Amino acid sequence: MRAVSRVSRSASSRLAQGGVVAPVTARARLLQFNRRTQIPVRCLVTPASTSTGLSSNLSYDTMQSIGRTKDVKPHFKKILIANRGEITCRIIRTARKLGVKTVAVFSEADRGCMHVQMADEAYCIGPAPSSESYLNIDKILAVAEATGAEAIHPGYGFLSESSVFAERIKEAGLVFIGPPTTAIKSMGSKRESKEIMTAAGVPCVPGYHGSDQSKEALLAGAEQTGYPLLIKPTHGGGGKGMRIVRDPKSFEDELESAKREAIKSFSNDEVLLERWLEKPRHVEVQVFADRFGGCVALWERDCSVQRRHQKIIEEAPAPGLSPELKKDFAEKAVAAAKAVNYVGAGTVEFIMDAETGEYFFMEMNTRLQVEHPVTEMVTGVDLVEWQLSIAAGNPLPLTQDEIPCIGHAFEARIYAERPESNFLPDAGKLLHTKAPVNVPHRLETGFWEGDEISSYYDPMIAKLIVHGPDRSSALGLLRSALGEYQVVGPSTNIEFLKSVAGHEVFAAGPVETSFIPTYQNELFPARQIPDEVLAQAAVYLTLRREKAHRSLGNGPWSKLVSRRFGDDSVKSYQIDAQNIEIKKNELGEGYSVVIDSKEPINIASSKFEDENGTEIISEINSNHLRSTIIPVTASSHNSKDEKLHVFTNSSHYILTHHPTLIEDPSSSSSSSTTANSDRLVSPMPATVIEVRVKPGDKVVENQVLVVLESMKMEISIRSSKDGVVGNVNVEKGKVVEEGEILVELTKQQ
Repeated sequence: MRAVSRVSRSASSRLAQGGVVAPVTARARLLQFNRRTQIPVRCLVTPASTSTGLSSNLSYDTMQSIGRTKDVKPHFKKILIANRGEITCRIIRTARKLGVKTVAVFSEADRGCMHVQMADEAYCIGPAPSSESYLNIDKILAVAEATGAEAIHPGYGFLSESSVFAERIKEAGLVFIGPPTTAIKSMGSKRESKEIMTAAGVPCVPGYHGSDQSKEALLAGAEQTGYPLLIKPTHGGGGKGMRIVRDPKSFEDELESAKREAIKSFSNDEVLLERWLEKPRHVEVQVFADRFGGCVALWERDCSVQRRHQKIIEEAPAPGLSPELKKDFAEKAVAAAKAVNYVGAGTVEFIMDAETGEYFFMEMNTRLQVEHPVTEMVTGVDLVEWQLSIAAGNPLPLTQDEIPCIGHAFEARIYAERPESNFLPDAGKLLHTKAPVNVPHRLETGFWEGDEISSYYDPMIAKLIVHGPDRSSALGLLRSALGEYQVVGPSTNIEFLKSVAGHEVFAAGPVETSFIPTYQNELFPARQIPDEVLAQAAVYLTLRREKAHRSLGNGPWSKLVSRRFGDDSVKSYQIDAQNIEIKKNELGEGYSVVIDSKEPINIASSKFEDENGTEIISEINSNHLRSTIIPVTASSHNSKDEKLHVFTNSSHYILTHHPTLIEDPSSSSSSSTTANSDRLVSPMPATVIEVRVKPGDKVVENQVLVVLESMKMEISIRSSKDGVVGNVNVEKGKVVEEGEILVELTKQQ
């Protein structure tokens, strides 16, 4: 293990190797980040409050607790956070506010990440694979012991719901910042939890929850449950291993796939079967309990906008619920927590029939949720502060009647993924990031510009949170914030989130979990690149060339930037499939742009607004267009193309600039390769986990030939047509790159 920031000599001597001081530049950037992302304080939450306007270091809840309790137990002096990314950064910020020192752990892939720089101490615990680092209990406990940490916060994911981890922490004489081991075990098994909930009077979804996991028992359970049904792992969450089955013929294949994904994600392949509601809403309640029998509900959240059973937009409170139903949800959630003698932060999830209002218990997550910020925004409660206080042995700071619900909040999860390709996760370096600047918001992230989004972990880049006095106002802020957020590098879901936030059905109120597939065509509209954007791109390329020529110096040749001997100062560009010509206006001011021989577009003026030459403002046809344009050279060595990422005030366009022979004499108009439907390629960096064919095998359209895994998600590569397998270029365990040919087909003889 290697420390990468400030660590005492005594601590480093107990570990494998010593420490290295974090760079000053990183610390400076860190301070700037923290000024943007403080946690809200209840007494300061207003409809227009933002992270930048909150300066109190002592929350209202803490002051209430001090006034109410004579013997307040002090906070821990030092805690270890057994996680990575944004949740670790989030915990560190609250710990700092409370004067608690923090210890971070990291894998070799995360060496330069934000959470490593933010922590007071940080230690490498192994290679990139989670099984060798973030899931390695022995290494985590060794760091905790060597650094003198008094407690361990698990964050979410990884070991956060591992009863084994919680028990090992207790055996080591440390405090687990979470619920008792017994509660984790009871709620960690969805089968056992449903039995407990039924006994406690909490309604559960009909289905098969038996301990007999034989194929015969599950097939019989499927017949008893009826179709459509949901296969769900009994351990873990996050949508991993979940499969909707509508056709009995596909049940066995889906069952095997679900079990494989479950064993990799949760080290347990036990599943249950549930009746699938066609129009379900996902409503969950945040609960908190202390060691003295106190338990409260901090209102509900709606998390119905999902893809692949994973939430992408959450809101609080849930829209469209009557006061009686909200009260019933809260009471059932508290009853669920009390049934297992719960302590700490937890979330009770319900599935609700949107047509009948009938609802059922789904599961209880025995940890802090990804979407906890929306609850913090409407209640003003710092949930991490509550976690640390209750783990130290203090009672709940507030009673149920004292917990407010002020306004409305949304959270949008920014993922590195390709929504147009069935939301396949993506990876790569964050080449450019720019947070919203004109919209009140809260941004939770674990990455800086230049950091790598690794294929080893969850592809979430950030969480964008907004708060307003009502749902309509908050939704308007969300749309504006998404419109200003810029990310270049891996593909992201930001444009898709804009479509969701702008959809009239979503704006009207509650939606079901089937919202995305129901409105698929409307959420993925055919995009036309406006001529004004193409003209702006052409002007950008021209200004860039002029700037490059000026950098040559003040000699006579530098003044011939916009002229070449024998022409009329016309420059030609190929952008996407368009041929664009641009020339200086006769009076020397502005440009005239012609796209594919259409009517000229008049650009009265245009200039760069920054030294880097990425911010450009133009007056086009009497309208001002302000853009940020980020060029990215092609990743292929055989291509001279570059991608131009054009950010306008509301949209992100990706254009391909094909340099002409005049721009780049080494370019060629001929194409190196063409797409071949007989070649099945990997859609992303991944690991081959199964090869189902061999050369000479006959295959039919839609047959699964290869199964890949990336970011703990299985991807089935299917045949596009009937044929015969020619070459199989991969084997189980091989790591493949995006675009790598997996299988080649030949025609049937």
